[in-house]
Amino acid sequence: MARRRFFVEAIRGGSAELRGDDARHLTRVLRVEPGQQFEISDQQAAWLAEVTEARGEHVVFHVLEPIETVEMPVRIALYTSLIKFDRFEWMVEKATELGVESIQPVETARSEKGLFEASRKRQDRWQRIARESSQQSRRLRAPDVRPALGWRAALAASGGLRFFLDETGAAPLWRALPGERTPDSPVALLVGPEGGWTETERQDAPAAGWVAVSLGPQILRAETAAMAGVAVLAAAWLP
Repeated sequence: MARRRFFVEAIRGGSAELRGDDARHLTRVLRVEPGQQFEISDQQAAWLAEVTEARGEHVVFHVLEPIETVEMPVRIALYTSLIKFDRFEWMVEKATELGVESIQPVETARSEKGLFEASRKRQDRWQRIARESSQQSRRLRAPDVRPALGWRAALAASGGLRFFLDETGAAPLWRALPGERTPDSPVALLVGPEGGWTETERQDAPAAGWVAVSLGPQILRAETAAMAGVAVLAAAWLP
């Protein structure tokens, strides 16, 4: 059974502290005791560590040895239209498991009214979901869940390879990928809302340098399309 991983703020002098919800989970749910071992990460490196103190909302670790960590060979930025928040949160969790570097919510023409303003109050929750999912999947660091952007700002915000999913006759995503794929390449994937893109948006995206691609003939829900697209990109860069 794999050891649980927890994120800590910093490692100093061979020790690290954990406070807040994660510490409470360890002491009250897992009933952790001194001498038990876990993995910890300061989002720069991962370590095997032993609990030396566990009380209430305070857990102290003593670092034992470094853990080799394999990072994603591609830096994926998921640009996703705002959808109903229960499904958006599922998407944040699963995109984190698949290794995205960042998640950028986007307001599109067919995003439900009110989601953009409401998203401001949800950002901390979404970042917490990403953090918890990162710990569960034993990532070195959590992805950045950014504040929502309007359509025009989102189109201009990313560099590197940029793809937007479009079901209307675009070439398959895998066929649009470059033949030579270098490690740490930045790749952005833009996913539309329920109901798809408007014709104006279909013109805006290519004009801003985004390449239209497809995942096949089926019409996918937004969160399904996001996960399928991220999975294709992640697999394409595997050695």
